[in-house]
Amino acid sequence: MLSRSEGDRLRCLACYRYCLLGNGQSGFCGVRKNDNGLKLLVKNLPMGINIDPIEKKPVLHMLPGARILSFGTAGCNFACRYCQNYEMSQRRTPDGYYMEPEDIISMALKYKCDGIAYTYNEPSIFIEYASEIGRLAHKYGLINIFVTNGYETPEAIDEASKFLDAMTIDFKGNGNESFYKKYISIPRPDYIYKTIELAFKKNIHVEVTDLIVPEIGDDLKSAEEMIKKIIEISDEIPISFLKYHPDYLLRIHETDFDTLLKHYELARSLGIKYAYIGNVLSEYENTYCPKCGNLLIKREWFKSYIKGIDLNGRCKNCGYNTKIILKKGSVIVW
Repeated sequence: MLSRSEGDRLRCLACYRYCLLGNGQSGFCGVRKNDNGLKLLVKNLPMGINIDPIEKKPVLHMLPGARILSFGTAGCNFACRYCQNYEMSQRRTPDGYYMEPEDIISMALKYKCDGIAYTYNEPSIFIEYASEIGRLAHKYGLINIFVTNGYETPEAIDEASKFLDAMTIDFKGNGNESFYKKYISIPRPDYIYKTIELAFKKNIHVEVTDLIVPEIGDDLKSAEEMIKKIIEISDEIPISFLKYHPDYLLRIHETDFDTLLKHYELARSLGIKYAYIGNVLSEYENTYCPKCGNLLIKREWFKSYIKGIDLNGRCKNCGYNTKIILKKGSVIVW
């Protein structure tokens, strides 16, 4: 387990909360407990099991068209007031279906999936369970994806790098610190950039999303600061600006398209090579060559149609290496 002893207490190392637990205490997430040693209460208890297109994660630059077995567990290290999966993430009881790692893999193979996504709540809080599944998944040629809030510690990233192929790291409200404090109960989002950098250095495929919440989380100055920090790591990290809709405790109106478009245009003007608008049907779902503008992948909601890119990830028009990972047989070809 990701923990270390500090006197008669245990320090959990799964996320940057670094909860210090006396015997009998659980962390903020509610599912990591010091019970004469750190125990994962949701081990073998997945919830919300679905088969999704990889584009729904969203992962847009790896195996377009792939089928992904997705699941989460109870608990979370964030307390997002707008969470769409709050019935899972804000639950503090270890409910779920009993499934050992072999059961998850068997289900993925039965339904001809290309990989596993650990999602719906924060996967770092059940990283030991994910690790067991992920290592087994690789033996069967399946990929592993974290859809994460990016609050993993270096210790957690080190463990994840042993089985993880991709991460979608979800910013909220343009990474604005006051937004994180008020609406997520997180003191500072700075650590998320460290997670991106560490994952990138360990050759984990990284994509970023940013949930744009109207009025309280759509400030373009904050967006500019966030985008520049991402560019410092790599200008090739794809970023998707996502439409918010009211849910759970936050009832602000949904994000209008013009607001999303301003964020997209800002990212492109600052030098991000691959920017997208998510949760909206539009041309801004598509991938274009950063060098010549050729249409590489056309998307309609969660379907990808390969047009201007070869199986080596190069633009058919100019030869630019997009580093998009394709797999013959798992893509829909125009």
